[in-house]
Parts: sequence; structure tokens; C-alpha cells
Amino acid sequence: MSLSTITEPMQTALFERLGAFFAFGKEQFNQKRKEGVEYVLIKGMGLICPKEHAEELGKGLADITKQGIALDLEQNGKDKIIERELWNYECFYQCDISDCVDALTSYPITREEIQTVFDRIFPTVDM
Repeated sequence: MSLSTITEPMQTALFERLGAFFAFGKEQFNQKRKEGVEYVLIKGMGLICPKEHAEELGKGLADITKQGIALDLEQNGKDKIIERELWNYECFYQCDISDCVDALTSYPITREEIQTVFDRIFPTVDM
């Protein structure tokens, strides 16, 4: 289970509660917007939020990420998370863990821990 799988339901509930939505063009925005509400674009990701809730949305997303990381660590453990991300970023084929290290910066996982898991698994990878 990935971090996004863990956090997606929590994010969806937050978006619904605060009136936030994704829109990738004027037509989508006009379909979802409510008259009389001033909206702001959040982080240029196509995420739109009523201006009055933007700060709460930012804090809520940060809290959800923290909760998701804690759950991910509890459910999967560091080594499984590292292995998942090493495969996800094709680190074994590139013989480079940099993308995995970057992806796990929010986790309490060190470059050395990632390198250790890489070194353990790499000899078993069939290329």
C-alpha cells in the first residue's frame, strides 16, 4: 500500500468539507464553482479552493501527509517502504538511489538505510 493509497480518502474528505476541487481549465472550473465564492489556485496543481478555506486546506493536507506517513510506517515498516520506492523509481535498473532518496525526504528514513536495502536486494534483481 502506497502513501497516496493511504492519504487519498482523507484528502477527498477534506476537499469535500472545504469545497475544494480539481479543475484543469475554465470549463471544469465553471462547472464546479459556486456563485459568489472567491477561489484561489493551490500550488499550481489544478487544486482550487474557496479563498476563506485556503489556509485550513494547506494545514489539513500537511496533517494528512504526516498521518499517512505514520500509518505507512506502522503498516509496512521502513524496509518495505524503501523497497517499494526503489522499484517505483526503477533504481535497480539505473543503479542509482537518488530518486528514492528524494521521494522519501518526508519520512524518517536516511540515505544510508536506503543504500542498505538497495545493496541487499540488488544482487537478486534479474535484468
